[in-house]
Amino acid sequence: MAKPIPKGRPRRLISRRFSSRRISSRRVSYFSSRRFRSRRRISSRKTRRQIPNGVIHVQASFRNTFVTITDVRGQVVSWSSAGTCGFRGKRKASPFAAQTTVQDALLIVGMQRAKVMIKGAGRGRDAALRAIRRCGIRLILLRDVTPMPHNGCRPPKKRRV
Repeated sequence: MAKPIPKGRPRRLISRRFSSRRISSRRVSYFSSRRFRSRRRISSRKTRRQIPNGVIHVQASFRNTFVTITDVRGQVVSWSSAGTCGFRGKRKASPFAAQTTVQDALLIVGMQRAKVMIKGAGRGRDAALRAIRRCGIRLILLRDVTPMPHNGCRPPKKRRV
């Protein structure tokens, strides 16, 4: 004999813990928490931010030079690269391109003192540092943060041109 069908609400097959309504309410409470709010970007990208001291990150690769300017907390204020300054091909790796890149990145930031972190062994490395000094910025710290392997990955083979 078959069991009679119970009246009222049908029984749930899936546990209440994993229902979509419960997950979405958890997500809302997570995003509105205080910890998440503090990490959000404060100002829009287009506004000019005047910061008295910050950090200038210069990455001089063999084919390009990147300059990123951050405030003391590490939030990016402005950035530039030799490619965005209009250089193409092998001219991106030139010292003049690195100098132009630094000037372009420092254009909107009124900075007086800065820590400079230089990464890479490209040709624009020294030119970028000269351009930073020429802009009238006092250097608090100059650090070489080039990653050095302790016999890590095998280097690429030599180019045959």
